[in-house]
Amino acid sequence: MKRLLLILTLLIVSMTLAAQSTFRNGLNRPGVYMAEAPRTEPQIVWEYDTPRPSRTTPTVAGELVYFGDESGSLYALNIDDGSLNWEFETNAPIVSTASVNGDTLYVGGLDDNVYALDAATGDTIWQFETGGDVYASPAVTDDRVFIGSRDGTLYALDRTTGEQVWAFDTGGEVWSSSAVVDDTVYVGSHADLIFALDAATGNEIWRYENPGSVDASPVVVDDRLYIGNRAGEFLALDAATGDRLWQQKLDSGVYASAAVHEDIAYVVSFDGGVYALATDDGDVQWQAEIGGPAYASPTLTITEEDIMTLYTVTESGGLMHAFDGASGDLLWQVVTGRAGDFRSASPVAVEDRLYVASNSRGLLVYVE
Repeated sequence: MKRLLLILTLLIVSMTLAAQSTFRNGLNRPGVYMAEAPRTEPQIVWEYDTPRPSRTTPTVAGELVYFGDESGSLYALNIDDGSLNWEFETNAPIVSTASVNGDTLYVGGLDDNVYALDAATGDTIWQFETGGDVYASPAVTDDRVFIGSRDGTLYALDRTTGEQVWAFDTGGEVWSSSAVVDDTVYVGSHADLIFALDAATGNEIWRYENPGSVDASPVVVDDRLYIGNRAGEFLALDAATGDRLWQQKLDSGVYASAAVHEDIAYVVSFDGGVYALATDDGDVQWQAEIGGPAYASPTLTITEEDIMTLYTVTESGGLMHAFDGASGDLLWQVVTGRAGDFRSASPVAVEDRLYVASNSRGLLVYVE
């Protein structure tokens, strides 16, 4: 029965994503995909070169895949062959991952703006100027767009018009992408804080004080919030109250968001440690190394046969690794770019394909 409920839940998520595709595959940011992604060493089916490195996690919606690069362009490519459908240019790099809700795409830029674009044509519907760079990815609900800025503010914007509904001062830069669950918005801040806010009003429900700043996005699963901080702690909090349920001290800071599925939270730390932690108490179930700094969040895929595969990306050699999600055994590794450059793009799995942005080769699409 538990397995059937899982499949039904993931199928519902997949159907929802036909209308909306977003960072970490859901507004609760789980980082989990129902997909038959490569378990053996993959091959590139197509790639699209860009003039500058890409740090955005791709967004696949319908027949198009969207991603940005440091030249300030956002690209919409055909998923079949990588041909360019349209290109939208800003005045600064794009690091934010786009969210597609219905016919509209939402994305932030390092030119301080949040954009709403026609997803089919790239035409501008509206733009909203914040007071700082926008690294965070938007969380889009039926009527609101929630997104943070390096000006320290979390903004709630009207989804249709882009007008500000409310703004909340977090006290520090916001790189964390908000999670939205049951009319509550969760977000981390460089003020060493995690917040839960009322989605309608922006009123604070609770705050949690960290020993380090928060870059990662909250993951909310089964009434628990999972998140790491730069002090090297990974936490499980009660989503309703903010009370700490457990913490696990890792070997270095956590910049990436976790992938959480049932009884395991998968985490990567800055020094290249990969951890599978029990969601009930934080105990380490298995641990692996990927050989270098890791900013990018891990991606977990699950097949209908309950086979789990974890994908990670590291600065070391531009490597993408695949691990068996249950045992932690290394399945393969491939070079996706050059070593040493900042890599914040996570792989995205749709059907039998892996989409990953590169710091030297644009967008790469892999199949088994």
